[in-house]
Amino acid sequence: MTAPAPERWSDHLVAEILPWWERAVDDEVGGVLTCFDNRGRLVSRDKYTWSQGRWAWVCAELAEASGRGDVAADAARWSERAVRTTSFLVERSRTADDRTAFVTDRAGAHRPSGPGGEVSTSVFADLFAVLGIAGGVRAASGGPDGDDRAAAWIDTASRMLLVAERSIADRSALSEPYPVPAGYRDLAGPMTLVHVADQLGRAGGGAAAAGVRDRALAALLADGGMLGRTDWSEFRSDAGPGDAMLDAHRTPGHLLECLWMVVHAQRRAGLEVDVARLAALASRALEIGWDAEHGGILRYCDAGGGPPRGALQTPGRPGRYEQLVLDTWDTKLWWVHAEAMYATALLARASGSAELASWHARVTEYTLATFPDPEQGEWIQVRARDGQPLDRVVALPVKDPFHVIRALLLLAADEAPVSA
Repeated sequence: MTAPAPERWSDHLVAEILPWWERAVDDEVGGVLTCFDNRGRLVSRDKYTWSQGRWAWVCAELAEASGRGDVAADAARWSERAVRTTSFLVERSRTADDRTAFVTDRAGAHRPSGPGGEVSTSVFADLFAVLGIAGGVRAASGGPDGDDRAAAWIDTASRMLLVAERSIADRSALSEPYPVPAGYRDLAGPMTLVHVADQLGRAGGGAAAAGVRDRALAALLADGGMLGRTDWSEFRSDAGPGDAMLDAHRTPGHLLECLWMVVHAQRRAGLEVDVARLAALASRALEIGWDAEHGGILRYCDAGGGPPRGALQTPGRPGRYEQLVLDTWDTKLWWVHAEAMYATALLARASGSAELASWHARVTEYTLATFPDPEQGEWIQVRARDGQPLDRVVALPVKDPFHVIRALLLLAADEAPVSA
């Protein structure tokens, strides 16, 4: 069974995805409006920095893909959007301590998001702002006359990256909307650091970005890291392995996303990639995460497959993250499947694994039959276990502009066939 030709990815992106987002672009102020419900209704003009940073990076990628001829789009327009959104991030969403406001109004005024009126409540928002700035630097530097802001933006992004890394290391980082329980470390921290530092390095981030990348890779891959050779941890207790649900649960889509990020970062750095190890982890994630009854990949599962199970930190009183796992484990999410399509394609090619090529075909068939919205275009992001649309917020109350566009761009950029 052979996956769709690369032209299909580009066609889907240009015909079904980008037209939807054209109506959401805020070219006047910079950035994009994302507070849409599952029916496509705009419910707020607030801007989540998490999404604005991702948007700036996506716009830069679209500009470069258009310039290469991978996508039939206006390279100059997308480049300008990347620069304008980066300006919004640096000048309006950033705080004096090199963090960001989690949410702003349309113009960039900071809105409180923490219980005590705090505005900086997510290290992930900070890191996605760095990612967006990295994209904006590339867009600005590639313009016909250059942009004298690019060097200053690199310095700003480097400071923000180091602040984020320190806060993750010393456990002071707030991580909305995925709070890390006390006594645990998470996969998301080093995983996001790897990707963001890799992208900042790509934009000219130099030694600071390279140092963060290498330390984060070690946190993932070194002995005792979050990625083992046959299994991985979403959360790991400081006290060592236990029977708690936090220790035993897995997030298959997150792992698949992490794996391709590791490959990209190591390749760009000229480091050796242990493809066999990463391919084995991908196969394990799909084995335990695939829903044999309805198809598709579960959001959360137990390390042995099936629903998450195990003791709660406080018996009878789930913590915020535990409640999220219990409430949404069987949902089918757009980002999980977009990331799985690309990760299986990349690792099947790199490893020559017929098993992963077969998984790529199976994931692709389910994804394209389930998520694209035939009425509005784009994708319906949240589905119930049986694939029906589900009007539920699963992270931020936004329609995300990131995972689908990124996955389609990555798939369109590699013309090598994926076959089993």
